[in-house]
Amino acid sequence: MEYRVLGRTGVQVSSLCMGTMSFGDTADEATSAAMFNRCREAGINFFDCANGYAGGRSEEILGKLIADCRNEVVITSKVGFPQGKDRNNQGMSRLHIRQQIEKSLRSLNTDHIDVYFIHRFDPLTPIESVVRTLSDLVQEGKILYPAVSNWAAWQIMKALDMAAYESLNRIQCLQPMYNLVKRQAEVEILPMAQAEEVGVIPYSPLGGGLLTGKYSTTKRPDSGRIIENQMYSKRYSPERYFEIAENFTAYAEDMGAHPVTLAVAWVMSHPAVTAPIIGARNLAQLEPSLQAADLHLTPEQREEISALSDTPPPANDRLEEQLQ
Repeated sequence: MEYRVLGRTGVQVSSLCMGTMSFGDTADEATSAAMFNRCREAGINFFDCANGYAGGRSEEILGKLIADCRNEVVITSKVGFPQGKDRNNQGMSRLHIRQQIEKSLRSLNTDHIDVYFIHRFDPLTPIESVVRTLSDLVQEGKILYPAVSNWAAWQIMKALDMAAYESLNRIQCLQPMYNLVKRQAEVEILPMAQAEEVGVIPYSPLGGGLLTGKYSTTKRPDSGRIIENQMYSKRYSPERYFEIAENFTAYAEDMGAHPVTLAVAWVMSHPAVTAPIIGARNLAQLEPSLQAADLHLTPEQREEISALSDTPPPANDRLEEQLQ
């Protein structure tokens, strides 16, 4: 397992991060423990969680699993999505963040969370308020490093600039969606992260299962996240995506690699990426993702795989200048 420094923190994390969204949901407690132990055996020391996963069960299970190795692992959690019917039990207000950090600390059975994510942008709460609240939590020792997920590059830069101007704790990690069919992060988020030395742990490297080899223009499985979950079904509905998946699967077969392994390795090969977030429902599903740690793509291979999908236009939308 390769280890990489997370942003400017000096903390070394494994080049794969295990996502725990399935813990307590599609994976029961015993299966979650088996996957956690397999990840530790493979050298993973980085585990991603959120207060909303499995109605809070994911945090509780992860808390039990790290009890004997708390100082050997780096854990994350998130705040932002609704946690109840009350209208203030959501968002990024100081009130809600304060309530949820205490709840997450109890669930994870720890006195601090290493990387604490704002789960999504909240248009009702000024960025300045979010940055100051997170910085206060750092000063109190409840979190070590502030982070954001699903924010636009301009929002992240505003937060970084404010932290620098006010001498507050800066954003140290980003969590954007990134995979072969969803490459918007390449336009501004990933270049910005490189320039500002911010860690990046992308989610959904398999495109909700689209890049696992189970989907093509003529083939659909009977079950799966894209089939069963309306959000994922809508997110990956364009027929073009299935064409990309089909061509990608053929490339993986020619290369002699499992499509899952190759999809994760492709995300991991971007120079701005610290560690892709992998996930699974069981040990068998987890194994090919773990193998990505040993698959190092050449620049030529990355370019060939990238050519299978559509390169997003640059921020100024003058793609023709790059094609000359």
